[in-house]
This record gives sequence, C-alpha cells and structure tokens, in this order.
Amino acid sequence: MDTKNTGATIGLACDHAGYEVKEHIKNWLTKRGYSCKDFGTYSTESVDYPDYAHPLALAVEAGECMPGIAICGSGNGINMTLNKHQGIRAALCWTEELASLARAHNDANVLVMPGRFISLEEAEKITETFLATAFEGGRHSRRIAKIPVG
Repeated sequence: MDTKNTGATIGLACDHAGYEVKEHIKNWLTKRGYSCKDFGTYSTESVDYPDYAHPLALAVEAGECMPGIAICGSGNGINMTLNKHQGIRAALCWTEELASLARAHNDANVLVMPGRFISLEEAEKITETFLATAFEGGRHSRRIAKIPVG
C-alpha cells in the first residue's frame, strides 16, 4: 500500500511502554517524507500517559497536527485520555482492519496502538492503513455528529 503524504504534520505521543513503538513509527514516517511533531515521552523512564496525551489532543484539535498517533502499553489509558477532548476521535487499533474501519466509519483523527501487544511490523501496517484510508461520510457523518457532548 502506498500512503500519500498530504503535507500535514503527524503528532506523536506515548508513555514509557509505548516509547519503542513511537520511535520506530516516527523514523518510519520520516523516511516516507512525513513531518512529525513529537509530544514525548523521550525515554523508557516511567511517566504518566496523560502528560503526553493532552498536548497531542490539543494540537490535533487546533489543527496543528493531523492525524495523531499515540501509544501506551495496552493503548487503553492513553485512548481514554485523548477521548476526553471533544474534538478527538481516538481509536484503539491492533489490526489493519480496525484501523481501516476507524477511519472509514468513525473518521478517527488519532490512531492509538497497544505497544506491548503488537510487533513493530504490525505497527507499520496499522499506521499505513490508517493513513491511507479515507472517511466514507454518508450515514457515518450523522453518527459522528452525535458524538460530542453538549
């Protein structure tokens, strides 16, 4: 699959458990011509995922980065944090099919991966699928419009 570089900056965030996958994906994206903004963390030293998820979410909401990619051990904690933001539709994906559906049906703007449960090769394939899949719109647009609270 050949993903198109649209010129957008991709935002990246992780905790210590997602650091290896984040670094690998950042290098993989850079080699393909993507611009990345890294919100951290920057080592495997134990940290709290909300400290990195919130800045990424704010940047995606502000249009500074699109899409975002976030990784923690299970993917759950960072995903829950990201989805507290009204303008974020973060999707936890551990297969290519889930990444495709997250984009096509849910217009996900942040890809979340479980760093302790996927290989680096799987992370590449999931990321590639997420970036290459367009939102289908149609009936899905109506559902997306009902997600925000308030």
